[in-house]
Amino acid sequence: MYTILGADGRQYGPVDAEKLRQWVRDGRANANTSVLAGGATEWKPLSAFPELTIASSPAAGVALAPAGNSVAFTEQILASDVQFRIGSCFSRAWTLVMSRFWLSVGASFVVFMLMWISGTFFVVGLLLGYVLWGGLDWMFLKLTRGHTTGFEDAFSGFKSAFVQLMLFSLVSQCLVLVGFLFCLLPGIYLMLAWLIFGPLLVLDKGFEFWPAMEVSRKVVNRHFWKVLLFALVSLLVLLAGMLCFVVGFFVALPIVTAATVYAYEDIFGSPKMEPLASLDPATLAPTVP
Repeated sequence: MYTILGADGRQYGPVDAEKLRQWVRDGRANANTSVLAGGATEWKPLSAFPELTIASSPAAGVALAPAGNSVAFTEQILASDVQFRIGSCFSRAWTLVMSRFWLSVGASFVVFMLMWISGTFFVVGLLLGYVLWGGLDWMFLKLTRGHTTGFEDAFSGFKSAFVQLMLFSLVSQCLVLVGFLFCLLPGIYLMLAWLIFGPLLVLDKGFEFWPAMEVSRKVVNRHFWKVLLFALVSLLVLLAGMLCFVVGFFVALPIVTAATVYAYEDIFGSPKMEPLASLDPATLAPTVP
């Protein structure tokens, strides 16, 4: 029997392997979902249980959501009255970063420097940029959900969904560059539509790179002006950090990253577990931690 930890921080189960595999097929759990097996006391990612993996990418090593699931997920998000408050995102981000200061700042510094170094080699930057950044996003996502988190989580992009993140990085950045070549506005739009939330949709929801880009674009369209304002506020925070003798940039960077993750949770996170309520209540009653 297995118990999973939902995106809302609640435990669901216990259920048998077949029921959990069904949740994976429905996109309600993926390779990164925390699972407690039987009488064990240690939470492990679902990918650590080969018997639960129903569809995996050999190169990526994660269970991918069915292609049609991204459409259903998008419809669910667009049909819900989901909102996010920019001030709340940054307020929660400040609290989180201050509570895990050295991990947040240290991991952000290392990832940023690796991205800067890889960016000096144009093709390498195109291939690995969002593999690196996706891992940093994932580390902050685990922090926001209260999971046990370490420095190594900032590099999860290399061991979870590596191929999909690499394809996302290459395709999205190339198309954004094309947008900037034609006109400034298309490039800005594509950056907002794809690059802010796309990597998290690959890692958290298990979508392949193109469905993740499409889900992100359609949902961002609904909240476009607020997402644009969020991006402008993020830029101002980073600039303010630069003015603080440059060192402040490496404090501002994790705050902006954490705020982005909180915005993602507000917009995309909660509906992940909501469909479970429509199933058999006997199997879905939250367990007592």
